[in-house]
Amino acid sequence: MTAVPLLCALLLGADSTTINLWGDKIPGPISREADNVPTLTIQLAPKDKANGTAVVVCPGGGYSGRATGHEGQQIAEWLNARGIHAFILKYRTAGESKITPPLQPGPMLDVQRAVRTVRAKAGEYGVNPERIVVWGFSAGGHLASTAATHFDDGKADAADPIEKASCRPDFAILAYPVVSMGPVTHGGSKNNLLGPKPDENLVEFYSNEKQVTAKTPPTFLFHTVEDKAVPIENSRLFKAACERAGVPVELVEYEKGSHGVGLGLSTKLPLAEWSVKLEEWLKKRGLLEKK
Repeated sequence: MTAVPLLCALLLGADSTTINLWGDKIPGPISREADNVPTLTIQLAPKDKANGTAVVVCPGGGYSGRATGHEGQQIAEWLNARGIHAFILKYRTAGESKITPPLQPGPMLDVQRAVRTVRAKAGEYGVNPERIVVWGFSAGGHLASTAATHFDDGKADAADPIEKASCRPDFAILAYPVVSMGPVTHGGSKNNLLGPKPDENLVEFYSNEKQVTAKTPPTFLFHTVEDKAVPIENSRLFKAACERAGVPVELVEYEKGSHGVGLGLSTKLPLAEWSVKLEEWLKKRGLLEKK
């Protein structure tokens, strides 16, 4: 399919398409495995519903794999139904990519590149460049919180036009996220990202509750107290840091519920309503209006 028909198909909300995130030169740790190649799967909302908001989706998986079903494709469908364009990020992982830990800075570079790509090509995709959201689950939540706390305005002198764009997301959604690399972290995620004996400076750098500033975007968090894989303290620490920095933040907590529930639509627990609260937050932030 040529570029023009492909673009038309995307804008009409046809089947998703996947693009190579980097091209020939991938910075950071790589392997020879095909699964190592970072990509962005683009699934645009139907043209008659599209409102200009875009979400970069980061599925979880402990930085070892990616839960691309209930934390990827299902999320894209949920977003599209609300007029939001979805961009599912395939970032580097240790398991699928056959990369020996540490992975860093590969995943961070991938999510930054994803945000830059959506912003740089906003006109092509029908995206408002000031309404780009990053949404992550579990370890993907750590990646999303990394994007929300480690960003730049772009490189004005870059030869690559994508690298000229800012990688700061305008909003963040963190679902049962790993946030800290400290005592409350998820051990597997920390090991895959930083290796078995990480430098303390890296531990500090990737403990994203310590990296929140006034420029961190407005954030919505969801977590359960019962989560045994990723302690709720991760979300509480990030919320407290946002409040100290004056960043608008909302944390929805539920007592019952295991880790990795996605949208929670298949459960009868109260947490099944969390996506309703998220939709209310999106509406309050003006992200469901056509603009």
